[in-house]
Amino acid sequence: MEQHQEQQLNGAMRSVSINSNGLATKLNGHIGGGSGSDETDNVRVGSAAAATLSSSTITTAENGSGRNVTSKTTNAAATATAAATTAAAATAISANANANQIQTTAGSNGNIGSASAADKKKMVYELCQQLLLTDEQVQELCYRILHELRRGLAKETHPKANVKCFVTYVQDLPNGNERGKFLALDLGGTNFRVLLIHLQENNDFQMESRIYAIPQHIMIGSGQQLFDHIAECLSNFMAEHHVYEERLPLGFTFSFPLRQLGLTKGLLETWTKGFDCAGVVNEDVVQLLKDAIARRGDVQIDVCAILNDTTGTLMSCAWKNHNCKIGLIVGTGSNACYVEKVEEAEMFDAPGNTKPHVLINTEWGAFGDNGALDFVRTEFDKDIDSHSINPGKQTFEKMISGMYMGELVRLVLAKMTNNGILFNGQGSEVLFTRGLFFTKYVSEIEADEPGNFTNCRLVLEELGLSNATDGDCANVRYICECVSKRAAHLVSAGIATLINKMDEPYVTVGVDGSVYRFHPKFHNLMVEKITQLIKPGIQFDLMLSEDGSGRGAALVAAVACREDILNSK
Repeated sequence: MEQHQEQQLNGAMRSVSINSNGLATKLNGHIGGGSGSDETDNVRVGSAAAATLSSSTITTAENGSGRNVTSKTTNAAATATAAATTAAAATAISANANANQIQTTAGSNGNIGSASAADKKKMVYELCQQLLLTDEQVQELCYRILHELRRGLAKETHPKANVKCFVTYVQDLPNGNERGKFLALDLGGTNFRVLLIHLQENNDFQMESRIYAIPQHIMIGSGQQLFDHIAECLSNFMAEHHVYEERLPLGFTFSFPLRQLGLTKGLLETWTKGFDCAGVVNEDVVQLLKDAIARRGDVQIDVCAILNDTTGTLMSCAWKNHNCKIGLIVGTGSNACYVEKVEEAEMFDAPGNTKPHVLINTEWGAFGDNGALDFVRTEFDKDIDSHSINPGKQTFEKMISGMYMGELVRLVLAKMTNNGILFNGQGSEVLFTRGLFFTKYVSEIEADEPGNFTNCRLVLEELGLSNATDGDCANVRYICECVSKRAAHLVSAGIATLINKMDEPYVTVGVDGSVYRFHPKFHNLMVEKITQLIKPGIQFDLMLSEDGSGRGAALVAAVACREDILNSK
């Protein structure tokens, strides 16, 4: 299922304004200002305490008619205490979360199915508050993300860090003067692309490309099978485009966690996105590609650079906008890279280097694998994780990306249906089957104008739910909006943290990925939230990337060739 999600992330979404004043959550964090502590669960001392999230729990029993009824609702108020930072406020502060009890007017037997539409709407609203982030939670997220970035950058803590902050060895951004023909290979999902890109004057370029499928048996087969398949497709592409006899530079976009040892050497840390090819983890993927090309013996290629798709996105945007210093992907997965000062990147090993900056691939999808996100994770996030191909890994990504967004919505819908709140308690086999609520459904449902449920009803009919009321449709859309808005705010917390860390007066963020690209409100949600979170005086903008993982790979190769020519003079 998961490998088909990327092509399903189409359509357009519309987000209706959501009240994000959910229950407050205790701010767990770290004592002090940052990188000194390895722990993630110390209570950070602050001037105010917020209460522990206490989500509504609905327990059900069956009455004589076989319908689900509410047997009780529990929502214990929890108390969180924090010490004040100054002597004047040394008294411990405690805050009590108000119990959110679901009230119905269903009658003496408590039958939710006969509750009023207004009551059901309230139940949906209250359950969904756990999916919305308070301002306090977002601020705490920024603090924790910065802490994890510092751990990844530092030599001492890097081995244990979840956010690895891999050095890319890319130190030069495009200057617009790159010229010539370049190949690009883009591997990052169930398909991969080969591209031939001719960079010309005035930021102009010609590009030809072809998409090749990766069969399921190869995705979970041997590494040699995978790279032989890639080499065969590369050879066929070069023959089709009449460059079979030429020796062309190639940039290799490899969108998996990679520990780079140089611009053309990178070891795979772990597979993600449904791949599990044997014999590749801890191996140099450039060498594996070169070996596969050599086994064929029919084409001549110079692999000039290996890069992540976030690096490609940044480079692609920087070719046109020299302020671009951050690359972001929000698609099947999520990741970001940014320009860092060399002295901050302790893992950067380049003797004799005189350049001040280097690109860092954060691999932030793994943020929270150590529990740092537990204070905002829900039962639905934990369900997603436990049934994923990589339990306990890519925690941040599983709360954001298109691979999981549809399933998150489905889990909420299933719970509401089982409790009689949606569809009068009558679900369908499709609704209760994992992976069958596609992320494209979220797009389609949110594309309806307010008060109009045309797309929503079409989606529900595909799910085998033809008995939905307008109230059901409104509730379904609200659930989709909550999941989408949370994703946008999580991403915004990460980007704002990077912008603040870089402390440049103006930063352009290059963005790619189908969730961002096809969600007309995602951009606006991000701009609004990042504006709230960045330091005063800093300006930013978000720039949609034009084929970052393809053209960006060619640009990294072009810049590497440009540097080689300069160094040889």
